[in-house]
Amino acid sequence: MSNTVRAAIVQHAWKGDKESMIAAHEQSTREAAAQGAQVMCYQELFYGPYFCQVQDSEFYSWAEAIPDGPITKRMQELAAETGMVLVVPMYEQEQPGVLYNTAAVIDADGTYLGKYRKTHIPQVNGFWEKFYFRPGNLGFPVFDTAVGKVGVYICYDRHFPEGWRALGLGGAQMVFNPSATSRSHSSYIWQVEQPASAVANMYFVGAINRVGVEELGDNDFYGTSYFANPRGQFVDGTASDREEELLVRDLDLDLIEEVRAQWAFYRDRRPETYDSIIDS
Repeated sequence: MSNTVRAAIVQHAWKGDKESMIAAHEQSTREAAAQGAQVMCYQELFYGPYFCQVQDSEFYSWAEAIPDGPITKRMQELAAETGMVLVVPMYEQEQPGVLYNTAAVIDADGTYLGKYRKTHIPQVNGFWEKFYFRPGNLGFPVFDTAVGKVGVYICYDRHFPEGWRALGLGGAQMVFNPSATSRSHSSYIWQVEQPASAVANMYFVGAINRVGVEELGDNDFYGTSYFANPRGQFVDGTASDREEELLVRDLDLDLIEEVRAQWAFYRDRRPETYDSIIDS
């Protein structure tokens, strides 16, 4: 019996307004479903520009409640329509002034399963995220979906190995990392770091980036979205570094057990020796 999941990721450029971005992602979702995709993740803050290139309180109004806001409800309807699990990165308002960089996880029947809040928040030139977001406080949840166990880690999180490992220990088979990352910062390590995390934790990683230069700044978002398998290899190559693109790939979940039996990284962990990491 096949244990293959057909998964999709999509990279879009900013189109100038929220509704156009939502409509573009809805269209891509339906295209992925037509290709047989069962699970899909969008890019970080999918319905907006990457507004963290500036510090402007005007963008606080882009946040909404999750799951009670209109975009989450709309995505639940889309998941039920297409029969796909959706990972939807959004700007969340828990209450006025309490804002998070969040991804909602919706099951294939439209059921809201929960959310992940970005844990590590950067504050460097062109990535002024502490102006907009509190650090996540929900830990590293793993969601039991129609296609298997799914985890989420958002953009800057990927530089911190502890969360990748926590998701693996939580049983994740697929971890999606929606991002907004630019050439001047990380185009080389983008193709190294996440495959390394996939092999270190022996699961699949879906790495999603946006494309294009947005009017708020000069960050050149370079796309190159991909899936990495538990051996750290790209699954049938990467997306374009310039153009919008939908990637649909088959992920053989049996490879997880095969690689874990071969390398046994989880067996050979020595958590009792790691106190200095926790205390420092």
